[in-house]
Amino acid sequence: MNDKKKAERSLIIVSNRLPIVLRKKADDSWTIAPGSGGLVTALAPVLKNRGGVWIGWPGNVMDEEFDLEKLLREQGKTLGYQLKSVSLTRKEKENYYQGFANEVLWPLFHDFMAHCNFKPDYWEVYQQVNNKFAQVTHRNLSKDSFVWVHDYHLIGLASSLRGMGVQNKLAFFLHIPFPPPDIFIRLPWRFEILNALLDYDLVGLQTIRDRRNFLQCVRRFVQDVNINGSGQVMRILRNGREIRVGVFPISIDFKEFDHLARTPEVDRKVAEIRKNYSDRKIIFGIDRMDYSKGIPERLRAFRYALRHYPELKEKVTFVQIMVPSRREITRYANLKIEIERLVGEINGQFTQPGWVPVHYMFTTLNREQLVAYYRASDIALLTPLKDGMNLIAKEFCAANVEEKGILILSEFAGAAAQFQQHAILVNPHDIVETATAIKNAYDMSLKKIDRPIKKLRQNVKKFDIFWWVDSFLLAAIEKNLDSFPRMDDYIPQAEDESFKGMPDEI
Repeated sequence: MNDKKKAERSLIIVSNRLPIVLRKKADDSWTIAPGSGGLVTALAPVLKNRGGVWIGWPGNVMDEEFDLEKLLREQGKTLGYQLKSVSLTRKEKENYYQGFANEVLWPLFHDFMAHCNFKPDYWEVYQQVNNKFAQVTHRNLSKDSFVWVHDYHLIGLASSLRGMGVQNKLAFFLHIPFPPPDIFIRLPWRFEILNALLDYDLVGLQTIRDRRNFLQCVRRFVQDVNINGSGQVMRILRNGREIRVGVFPISIDFKEFDHLARTPEVDRKVAEIRKNYSDRKIIFGIDRMDYSKGIPERLRAFRYALRHYPELKEKVTFVQIMVPSRREITRYANLKIEIERLVGEINGQFTQPGWVPVHYMFTTLNREQLVAYYRASDIALLTPLKDGMNLIAKEFCAANVEEKGILILSEFAGAAAQFQQHAILVNPHDIVETATAIKNAYDMSLKKIDRPIKKLRQNVKKFDIFWWVDSFLLAAIEKNLDSFPRMDDYIPQAEDESFKGMPDEI
């Protein structure tokens, strides 16, 4: 399809949140600012070119009254595309967002069954809210609109639209992992979720592993389906319909991070950071506060490394940033207590005059500060227990303009498939393996050799956020799916090595 024809089809993006930030001023009036991030950056030009609409919840609840629509209209004129809001009551926010999305789907899809709360009220409200989003979407549809729905909050939107008689092309992208059948089967609404996903024309997932899990669930729990194809995009045939299922690893705006990393302001911040840490090797981690990020396991691995590799003492500093999130939830508050207890124990055991081994900050960094830490750090230690992609790993690579950084990455991050040849991959549950990786990365940082980060940067530059958008949209319209390349998969390989022995004093 040529560019002219593509431009004729309007694009509607539907996500849980609108790409805006609402702020209340001192006089209790509200102001609105555009959101940031790779997804917004990548979709903005596509939305402008196609007379696009972005539909989502603005982040407030209905009892906070102000003229939101006026603010959205004004912001839409600035952005070049329309913003349409879906209003939620406080009860809907609690049951749909905090409840079903984050107490059912989030823990289940990240393999944390013990954290799931299968409350029937959550499911009822989840369906109601998905129908609310569908109603707003339906009002903004034209005959040729292409609808692209984002993430686990809105799985049921296609079913609601089909129930309204909508025949438009509907596509869905899941930003988080998809679980294997033995995990997914425990969901009381497993059949409803799968059937809802099969009401889309295109379902996009982050990795080969996620697609494999999804297709295995379809084979096991859905009758009368035929699955065929290979490569990046496959087909499901059901009841005379074709549903395409593709692998589209999300990425970042490489040029933005590369450019920012080279600015004088970031140069100054990098120099300050390195001076503050007395030219010690900096090991850097940053995560949103969440049990899926593996921060306690990471701290235990660092402690093990200090105990068993004394040459690391006073030579490295581990900087761990934890971005505040969901502090009102007991489980997250307890996680914060556990992490801060571990930090205190490590620093209490190993601190020497002029050296504190762990610098922990519970805060949010602005973009310049974040990029400065990426550049100043010698090693990135990113070890989630499960992650859809882990864009932090890609940001670290893009900002590493001196090409000296070393990436230690969890093999359970989606990015592991792309980075397996040039990052140090670890099982974050294996304290000894992660500690050994820290030691090996430190040794590598002392040598004047070409670092694998160069290859990682080339990968992120080639497969950036714009590639992601283009490949997803093309998969929805391309007739010949053979033109799509095969995607990299990651399967851990057994190493021929001697028994490591049992860890002590972890």
